[in-house]
Amino acid sequence: MSKPPITVSLENIATMVHWIRHEKVMLDSDLAELYGVPTKVLNQAVKRNAGRFPADFMFQLNEEEASVMRSQFVTSYEAQSSRSQIVTLKRGQNIKYLPYAFTEQGVAMLSSVLRSERAMEVNIAIMRTFVHAAPPPD
Repeated sequence: MSKPPITVSLENIATMVHWIRHEKVMLDSDLAELYGVPTKVLNQAVKRNAGRFPADFMFQLNEEEASVMRSQFVTSYEAQSSRSQIVTLKRGQNIKYLPYAFTEQGVAMLSSVLRSERAMEVNIAIMRTFVHAAPPPD
């Protein structure tokens, strides 16, 4: 049984937009959480529709990028609590696979793959957030 999706707000989504390889992206686990589906289900839907997701729509993080992202999640969570190990369990970051990162175009394509009312609503909010996301770090 999946947990209920988190609140979709521009502020909440903005915290999920990252700069990786000079691209604004969102990670598969964050997108799955917004859509209210397990990450595995989201990735299976993408794999079934691989032709819709060329390299400029999504890419898989390498080990170094995944490690940096994990450390950012821990650092972010430690600012709120001293129990950083919860991040590993809460965020599902006991990574058995390297996460996928979706560009703005990849996120837009997800709505056609997931085909639900929630996916459409979430995608609209994400598109608005991408437009207002902070510039890349120096």
